Amino acid sequence: MRQRVLLGMSGGVDSSVAAFLLQEQGFEVIGATMRLWVDEDNLDMGGCCSLSAVEDARFVAHKLGIPHYVLNYKEVFRAQVVDYFVAEYRAGRTPNPCIACNSRVRFTTFLAQAQALGCQYIATGHYARISDQAADRGDGSFCRSDKTNRPLCRNYRLQRSVDKTKDQTYMLFRMTEAQMAQTLFPLGALEKAEVRAIAARLGLEVANKPDSQEVCFIPDDNYKRFLAAEGLPQKPGQIVDEAGQVLGRHLGIHGYTVGQRKGLGLTSPEPLYVLRIDPVQNLVVVGPAASLMKREVVIDELHFLEKPTPSCELTAKVRYSNTGDGTPCTVSLLGGDRALVIFREAVRAPTPGQSLVIYRGDLVVGGGTIVD
Repeated sequence: MRQRVLLGMSGGVDSSVAAFLLQEQGFEVIGATMRLWVDEDNLDMGGCCSLSAVEDARFVAHKLGIPHYVLNYKEVFRAQVVDYFVAEYRAGRTPNPCIACNSRVRFTTFLAQAQALGCQYIATGHYARISDQAADRGDGSFCRSDKTNRPLCRNYRLQRSVDKTKDQTYMLFRMTEAQMAQTLFPLGALEKAEVRAIAARLGLEVANKPDSQEVCFIPDDNYKRFLAAEGLPQKPGQIVDEAGQVLGRHLGIHGYTVGQRKGLGLTSPEPLYVLRIDPVQNLVVVGPAASLMKREVVIDELHFLEKPTPSCELTAKVRYSNTGDGTPCTVSLLGGDRALVIFREAVRAPTPGQSLVIYRGDLVVGGGTIVD
């Protein structure tokens, strides 16, 4: 009997090719598009939440001969992602809604849906791999394998994809071992060019469809407009330098983020950047580029798949970027769900609210949310 997998289909080329690859591997594939957000003023707003995305996913499913369903997750997405997103901006932080969606919706609600449908796995078109090595039982032997050739006792780890320019492990770092045991990433061993070539060979219209770059519920990338519509008041305040000298006025702290240079409306003999946002005093603190460089960062909301030790050779990424392997660092647990990360070389603009993800080689060790 074939194993059943529920595949998240966004209407893009990646999840479309993932469906084909899973079929090739012998799985019974069920396609599902998650309706996460609907803008009543713009029903086909573009991105993975649009009506056209649903139609693209349905077309691919029909061509491949697999069933396709649309799952209404608007309420859980609103509660777990959008409300969090707005609250973080209200607090002067810069959130990452994609990480929240993965940890609070895709690998929780969607996984539960798959189990209810009798699926053994879920799958997505993410560029990542899952490393699953047999766990040592302590007596020199290893756990035996089941009929799927997966050992019954495993140590699951998230691993960077083969295509380092598309790697998405940063967005997935909060996955648990239990979730990884039930997840498949068919694209993890492929280059993006190979994926598009497969889609073209299959005659899929999405073969050359551009990748979505924006937050799915803000397809026009206008955060200020969205936050205003969500009731965040534009409360003007002062822009000050590091010494507290008033340099200008801002229209609301949620319109700024650490590292920002453009749009400050300031005149200065040297470029100024946002260094810090103070929601209590309603201040935007600016300064020179050198002040953005940090050697130490405190993180909270920790999630580790293995305990980092001083002897581990670790690297860390303070933002989603497909360039480089991260910066060498050490991690010290502070207690109270906090840790101190010290970098070998200063990193630019670690931003409160963003995630810091720690790697050991290509494997994800864990990470947390940047506090300071």
